[in-house]
Amino acid sequence: MANTYPRIDLTRGTGPQGHRARMRARVLANGAHTLADYEILEMLLFAGVPRKDTKPLAKGLIGHFGSLVDVFRAPTQALRAAGLKDVTIRILRLPGVAAERLASSEQRERPTLSNWEQLMTYLEQALEGGIPGQFRLLYLDNRNRLLADEATPEADSLAERNRAIAIRALALHATALIGFHISPTQPPADLSQSARLLDFAMRPLSITLHDVLIVGTGRPSSLRQEGLL
Repeated sequence: MANTYPRIDLTRGTGPQGHRARMRARVLANGAHTLADYEILEMLLFAGVPRKDTKPLAKGLIGHFGSLVDVFRAPTQALRAAGLKDVTIRILRLPGVAAERLASSEQRERPTLSNWEQLMTYLEQALEGGIPGQFRLLYLDNRNRLLADEATPEADSLAERNRAIAIRALALHATALIGFHISPTQPPADLSQSARLLDFAMRPLSITLHDVLIVGTGRPSSLRQEGLL
């Protein structure tokens, strides 16, 4: 069967001597963020294509596959057909592996709390070091990923406390909150009232109070589900 991927000539344009050294010096001086997509690919190819100018190859690969990301995602067969050796293909797999590792690490550090099961799993772990009587807030982003889990600020009044919470939420770029009161016995009598005041205070900032929970022994109870919020 005929090869459907045009071969890219790896021998075109050896380029000026010292080009690789100048590229590395540029990154050291200005940072990798200043590189164009083809230049990032060009530098990645240094390790797999020794002693040749990799700029034409980098530009050719991006032109052929459509983008830098598409080059990284290209099937091995397609990259081989384009003329790359296996050692070079393995090098081009490194950015994807690194991205997966970073995403996995971020998921561990910033769990998503978008449903009841995920929230219960998180709270089980959070309660291991919880202080009875403490009220804590989970600050979430617009994808319900946890930004911070913190005790409510100390304040002389609910208004001052809510103001401090608002300032903290804005600093974190949070778009939603979940509160939970750690109580082995009875929660404060004014918990639902203070929760409603917090909800009211967050609305002008487009910050949603998803729920306030009472946790401790037994199954957590939700003020939202009980119609108290």
